Amino acid sequence: MSNNIAEHSRRQHIVVVGAGIVGLGHAYHAHRRGHRVTVIDHADGVIGSSVQNFGHACITAQSGRALGYAQEGRRHWLDLVEKAGFWGRASGTTMVARADDELAVMAEFAASRPQGEAALLGREEVLRRIPVDGAGVRGGLYLPNDLQVDPRAAAPSIAQYLESRGVEFRWRTAAHGFEPGVVHTSRGPLLADEVFVAVNYDVDRLFPELAEGGGLLRCRLHMMKAHLPLRFTLPTPLFTGWSLLRYSGFEDMPSVGAVAERLRSESPGGIAVDLHQMYTPQPDGSILIGDTHYRDISAPPFQTEEGFDILLEATRELFGVDRIDVQERWQGVYSSAPGSEFLFAEPVDGVHVATVTTGIGMTTGLGLAEERVARVLGPVAATPETSLAR
Repeated sequence: MSNNIAEHSRRQHIVVVGAGIVGLGHAYHAHRRGHRVTVIDHADGVIGSSVQNFGHACITAQSGRALGYAQEGRRHWLDLVEKAGFWGRASGTTMVARADDELAVMAEFAASRPQGEAALLGREEVLRRIPVDGAGVRGGLYLPNDLQVDPRAAAPSIAQYLESRGVEFRWRTAAHGFEPGVVHTSRGPLLADEVFVAVNYDVDRLFPELAEGGGLLRCRLHMMKAHLPLRFTLPTPLFTGWSLLRYSGFEDMPSVGAVAERLRSESPGGIAVDLHQMYTPQPDGSILIGDTHYRDISAPPFQTEEGFDILLEATRELFGVDRIDVQERWQGVYSSAPGSEFLFAEPVDGVHVATVTTGIGMTTGLGLAEERVARVLGPVAATPETSLAR
């Protein structure tokens, strides 16, 4: 594929397969370049991973390519909050350390990042900021650049906004085959100059050999929405010591091994369900609580109570509450692959596959899409006619 900008300056027909946040990001960036864009999706709306999550763009805790995507995507999130009209805010993230080794990792991380990206907090400052029980609290960390959006409204609102700006959406239309310049769908062939495939874990239904070669799995989560009788409102998303084992930004910190060893010893149940104890406050006063991780090729619909029981007990202990009013429980699902965060491929000439293979799709999707679209279609022309900002 030539990278000659002049070659791509003409108006092209771009087809995006998949209307999750990564697919919508590709549509957004292709449209900003002045191209005709069609999005197809097998469902009748946005129903997958992009609405089943915390709505938390955890930017600062990433590293490498993921950090770059997250940082680039941040400005697009803030832009789309205004344009598409969904709830979102630059909330930052608060982390609580309840062991000396956790505080050590947070201190090491803060020292490793540029000034202003991470602020170490003392015990009293943590207790002033977040309504956790004080027992065992050593201190914490604040990550001011992180964002929060309404996970159930963000992606659907972006789809509506793009449609209002001229992007065509073909819902209940499944792609089932590709050849250069053509997408074969359940409603007939669709001609395209370039095709971007962003179908998350369903890559294995379109390109099974690609999925098998990348070790693609489905990761199932226990998640819930609840009201808690807290001393005051939780002001930001909240991470715990378990979060230090989940994000690549922490994995090279000298003390992280001590955290992992202690949690294996103290919390075998949490290790067994691959716990990530985190909390995201919602505008209605509820809190999203999660999560666990079970990986397999398929995603069986059956969930045991074990994961929910562990999450509820951990929540009672952290906040010092007895009553948790659970409103909803659900099984989130996202794509996972061992030892990687992204899967990129061009299995057919002019067909570009992009999948986030860990739980950072909302965090990285808009920045990832910008890079992939720019590789194929070139940069945004500096004219108002080719910008959604007009």
